Amino acid sequence: MIKRLIERLEGAKRVRDEQGAAFIELALCLPMLFVLMFGVIEFSQLILDNQIMTGLSRQGSNIASREPNMKLQTIVSALGTQGASLNIGTRGRIIITEVDGTSTKPVIESQAISTTGIPATSVTESWISNPRRNIPLNAKTLLNAGQPIFVTEIFYSYVPITPVGGFLKMKLASTLYDVAYF
Repeated sequence: MIKRLIERLEGAKRVRDEQGAAFIELALCLPMLFVLMFGVIEFSQLILDNQIMTGLSRQGSNIASREPNMKLQTIVSALGTQGASLNIGTRGRIIITEVDGTSTKPVIESQAISTTGIPATSVTESWISNPRRNIPLNAKTLLNAGQPIFVTEIFYSYVPITPVGGFLKMKLASTLYDVAYF
């Protein structure tokens, strides 16, 4: 009987020792688990925002190319409404540009810019003002004589939703950019 009592006491002591070790292991692993969890959340949100921007830019150029009588400013306003989930009206900028390639050098025919949002300048203007070789390849293939192309640019000021950047001492992308040519 005494032998059984001694065995039970020794078993109870082992359990207490193992519980303390498990607590220390948890304390060591928890920060890494939080960084991993926050990283997955942050990059998932970044990918979602990028997907929404890609959809908006494609829609803008698609509508502008299919509806030549529609004003570009109307399309910009519609995209601003569709981009409400990103709060594009205050944290973004939408620019739609009509480029005519009839001459030896492309010319901007018209341009519409969202009235509110972050300050941003059109990248299209930079490749128009430079020699023709600076035109992006996917725009160069669309520039045909007598046919305009429509370029929709979306700028978005990304704000992290988790503190993962602070944990890792790194700065995540602050301004996202997407463009579509039709």
